Amino acid sequence: MQFPKIWLLRHGQTEWNAEHRIQGQLESPLSPLGVEHARRQAVLMAPVMAQTPACYASPLGRAQQTADIALGGAPFLTDPRLAEAYAGVFQGMTLEEVAEQYPLVYGGNPRNLDLFCEAPGGEGYDSFHARILDFMQSLTGPSVVVAHGLLGQVMRGIVCGLSRDRMAALPNGQGCVYVLENGRETVLE
Repeated sequence: MQFPKIWLLRHGQTEWNAEHRIQGQLESPLSPLGVEHARRQAVLMAPVMAQTPACYASPLGRAQQTADIALGGAPFLTDPRLAEAYAGVFQGMTLEEVAEQYPLVYGGNPRNLDLFCEAPGGEGYDSFHARILDFMQSLTGPSVVVAHGLLGQVMRGIVCGLSRDRMAALPNGQGCVYVLENGRETVLE
């Protein structure tokens, strides 16, 4: 599948990221380090933003806060398809609490993409993948996307033609920009 060029930014570190607490679609503000991540992205994005690409962000606060900083005040559209995976009962729990209370699910899913998508009452991988692909297929030109770690793994995997297992193994950098074009990704740091 071919898609327009995408500059993908994961939100900066949040207070819950620092606590290893699962956010899913719950809210947690950027930490001071997260604000620095967004400022670093703003420097990387300045030449891109001069080209006035279409800009999109998740409706969740941490992505909105990152977009406000990283896009230098440029306007962006909010799209609900860019929200992070809904992680069901795991939302708000630390990874340690999940391991204690759901040892079979935790033990059988060592990577976050798989763990969050297997959460009881959660969205599940197929639904998550479908809404990300639907968003990507709606793009009509070069676009900036400010969203989330797991969403980014799936989006990057779709562009690069990766299996779910390889998507789950991708790094989830904060403070960088993933450039997705012609079936490949490059990372601006």
